[in-house]
This record gives sequence, C-alpha cells and structure tokens, in this order.
Amino acid sequence: MADQEKADIRLEFAKLRQEHSDLDMAINAMAAIGCDPLAIQRMKKKKLAMKDRLKELDDQLVPDIIA
Repeated sequence: MADQEKADIRLEFAKLRQEHSDLDMAINAMAAIGCDPLAIQRMKKKKLAMKDRLKELDDQLVPDIIA
C-alpha cells in the first residue's frame, strides 16, 4: 500500500473516530433529557455503522500476520 493511501485511510479513521465520539456524547445527552427513544435508537444504529467502518479501516492499516 502506498504512503498516500495509508495517509488517506488514517485521515478518514481520525475523522470517523471523532464523529463516533461526538455521536456518543449526543446520544448520552438525548437520553439524559428524555428525547424520543426512536431517535436515540437511530443514532445508536448510525454509531454502530461507524464502528464497523472504523474496524474496516483499522484492518486495512494493520496487516493480518499469522505467526
């Protein structure tokens, strides 16, 4: 993998990690004030999708070496 590709993946990873964290804080705030449970559930689903994408990006950066 080229250095530019790795840099692009790292950048996307950092952005997604920040969005994931922000979404987590928003979910906690919404739950604390008693917002619509359906809206909270949708946000949790989006957060889970972000987590899956973060795992995919991490797998691209870290080679799977069997020792």
